[in-house]
Amino acid sequence: MSVLPIPAPLISAGMIGGALGAFMGDVHRRAMALTGRFALTAACLSGHPETARAAGTALRLDPDRIYDDWATMARTEAARPDGIRLAIIVTPNYLHLPVAAIFLDAGIPVFCEKPLTNTLPEAEDFAARFAMSGDRMALAYTYSGYSMVREARTLIRSGRLGPLRSIQAEYLQDWLGASDAPGGWRLDPAKGGPGGCLADIGTHAFHLAEFVTGLRCNALSARVSRLVPGREVPDDAQMQLRFPGGETGGLWVSQVATGCGNGLRLRIFGEKASLEWAQERPEDLILSFPDGHSERIVRGATGVTAPSLLPRGHPEGYLEAFARLYTDLADRIEGRPAPLLPTLADGLRGQHFVAAALTSGAADGAWISLTP
Repeated sequence: MSVLPIPAPLISAGMIGGALGAFMGDVHRRAMALTGRFALTAACLSGHPETARAAGTALRLDPDRIYDDWATMARTEAARPDGIRLAIIVTPNYLHLPVAAIFLDAGIPVFCEKPLTNTLPEAEDFAARFAMSGDRMALAYTYSGYSMVREARTLIRSGRLGPLRSIQAEYLQDWLGASDAPGGWRLDPAKGGPGGCLADIGTHAFHLAEFVTGLRCNALSARVSRLVPGREVPDDAQMQLRFPGGETGGLWVSQVATGCGNGLRLRIFGEKASLEWAQERPEDLILSFPDGHSERIVRGATGVTAPSLLPRGHPEGYLEAFARLYTDLADRIEGRPAPLLPTLADGLRGQHFVAAALTSGAADGAWISLTP
């Protein structure tokens, strides 16, 4: 008679921000559920106590673990023998670091939405303060969780494309195209920061380009625009990138690109072949060769080494990519390696990118150096 293995206990997690109806809060909760390794047991879901209480009750949390403020939550959960082992931050940008600092000081690891914060000096001060805790803070660079993004990373490191020549990344949306678009705090420089589209989605494209290729951009020249009249933060940016080995690059990010839903695309050109991945078609990679033929590599096919959550033919998408990051988080919390999980260092890198692009844009496209 076989004996079924006893499942490991679920990892207790708490959420700050993300009241019901908040897009990112819902996404994180669904992704956690997909892994089967986490339980949401505590939360401060809003800065408004009544909203926080109502949301926590709707999520069926223990009333004693529905908090009105995150400082009380961090202090109380750290003192409980069954306290949370992960704090998930899905607040507006300006609150990311104050909340993260409180939980890290309490000894609780953090998974934070990006960008890291609103300004580079804030990010640098935080990174210096928590330098010894860098692996205890992860950033939600979601697209690095896609199975075929990780497969592309492996292919490049295997030499399939040959020496790299050019990297082209774009992330195009249109949801802020109207002057009365409901951008909320993202369009408020005090809450969302001065980066606008650069911070909101540009950091994703920049991280993806470096994550997949292994190259580190060392300079950029940017044209940063506010195409909708009266807007206080950028809604479109186009730039050139330079890399230490002489490779070239381009990045276009826009939230006013009419007709584009979530058009994140990466194209990488090498001496032997080129590679393309698109978020709206995430299940495959396209390799193209000098003789004109192309090869489609499908998730789950023979020879594909990147792990999948579902069998081939059962499409994986945005939630599964998020769930893969949560799987990495669970592994790290339980003491196993998670080398592809984005960390505090990646968040700081994104902040350097935003600051460099804004500086270049203000200087009519001057080349601005980035530390490789």
